[in-house]
Amino acid sequence: MAAMKLPELALRLCVIPLAVASLWEMATNSQADDTYGEVRFSNISGFTYLVGINAVTAAYAVASILLSPFKSFAQYDWLILVLDQASAYLLVTSASAAAEVLQLARRGDRDVSWGEVCSYFGSFCGKATVSLALHAAALACFVALSLVSAFRVFSRCGHPHSGGAADCSQPKQAQEQRK
Repeated sequence: MAAMKLPELALRLCVIPLAVASLWEMATNSQADDTYGEVRFSNISGFTYLVGINAVTAAYAVASILLSPFKSFAQYDWLILVLDQASAYLLVTSASAAAEVLQLARRGDRDVSWGEVCSYFGSFCGKATVSLALHAAALACFVALSLVSAFRVFSRCGHPHSGGAADCSQPKQAQEQRK
């Protein structure tokens, strides 16, 4: 289990610049055109959601790194597992929302008479694509973190015995010795 500390720390450290870079790339994204006006990330709810989730996950990654030396209660690992899972799910939902908007901007939707706009706002679409790629990398880190957290929790706690909850206050080896 101690061998997982370094990869976990490395993944948490990787999330921070990826999420902040994605946030920055999207939050500074705007383009004006004399014919069609101006488009900003804040005009598009999917992009605004992506920025918000990047801020939340970067803040959580910083907090989890800063609080990791203070693991004084037994259920901390469960809390980290739940928060890592929640962060991964939030990143998935925001990535899918932003990807849908970007796909509509690139290809349009003839069925509802929406034309593509990336030919007019190419710089905007390019920055949105970079932001989405950075966001996807942060998502990959959180998926890996979720697996590491789950491994830590379930290797320490074992499985529930006879329908009851597993005793996570002691390592699994100590639980087996008591039998």
